[in-house]
Amino acid sequence: MNIAENSVASIHYTLTDNQGKVIDSSEGQEPLAYLHGAGNIIPGLEKALVGKTVGDKFKVSIPAAEAYGVRDDNMVQELPSNMFSGIDKIEVGMEFHAETEHGLQVVTVTKVEGDNVTIDGNHPLAGVDLTFDVEVADVRSATEEELQHGHAHGAGGHHHH
Repeated sequence: MNIAENSVASIHYTLTDNQGKVIDSSEGQEPLAYLHGAGNIIPGLEKALVGKTVGDKFKVSIPAAEAYGVRDDNMVQELPSNMFSGIDKIEVGMEFHAETEHGLQVVTVTKVEGDNVTIDGNHPLAGVDLTFDVEVADVRSATEEELQHGHAHGAGGHHHH
């Protein structure tokens, strides 16, 4: 069976950035199960998986625009530290959930200078070209329930967004 719309594929993958540094990998874990065509995974990877079948191994380079998007400088802002109430020490690398005009977003503290805190609402991998090393472990038809819910269930299918 080949990967197509409304199939659930399980993949093993290793994700590296353009420096060859490993960002994420399913090695030693259950493969990642996703519902094809539902936007569960980044667009560039979904596109590369179309038509693949169990046992296929391939490497694909995905430009940032088809991965986590290009960086948007408007999503970087400087705030006074008193807006972060209840936090004793604000440090670079901390992540907060912030209510923005785009809904709830995760922002990362990128700079702390005196009473000014710079936060960045871009995905940490925004603007990064990614390379995926993929092996297809399983392909099956999605169940009715999975189609209704828009994601894969069962082993490897519980994703916390």
